[in-house]
Amino acid sequence: MRRRVLVAGLAATAVTVFGVVASCGSGQGGGGVPTPTASRHIALSSTAFRDGGTIPRRYTCDGEDVSPPLALSGVPAHTASLVLLVEDPDAARGPFAHWLVWNMDPHTTRLLPGQAPPGAVQGRNSFTKAGYSGPCPPMGAPHHYVFTVYAVDRRLAPPSGATADDLRRAVNGHALALGTLTGRYGR
Repeated sequence: MRRRVLVAGLAATAVTVFGVVASCGSGQGGGGVPTPTASRHIALSSTAFRDGGTIPRRYTCDGEDVSPPLALSGVPAHTASLVLLVEDPDAARGPFAHWLVWNMDPHTTRLLPGQAPPGAVQGRNSFTKAGYSGPCPPMGAPHHYVFTVYAVDRRLAPPSGATADDLRRAVNGHALALGTLTGRYGR
């Protein structure tokens, strides 16, 4: 009887550990797509919140649900376009996309609140809406929202209805520089 309890306990522990390891990030997107990397850094910031700080309610589903102001600098001279991806890596079913933007003008240095980048393509987020949808986590612990900007060496043509993983695939091997800004929001 003791052996069965011990074996059952070990099996439950192994399942728990395997589940935790399987759900941890490994530098990959939600569907096993490698996260693009780059050797150069773009400075990405917001006047609404500091890196690691709390995203104000205005920029969430509990407020006006408009995109926060963003500023970027340090884009390499030979950049063909910029890509912006905003995701919640804490979502229960894996990274949840809040904003997908590609083919932004490489000379873009700021986005005003609620402003779509002129001439850029906005993809369908995980809410199945084109454009920005702000943080809207379930009640409980705050979630993290990672704003990532990529400078790429070409204009992108991901498939119609592109997902965040499609966008990562399109960027992979073409990123010249990248920058991130992380905000938190909880309810």
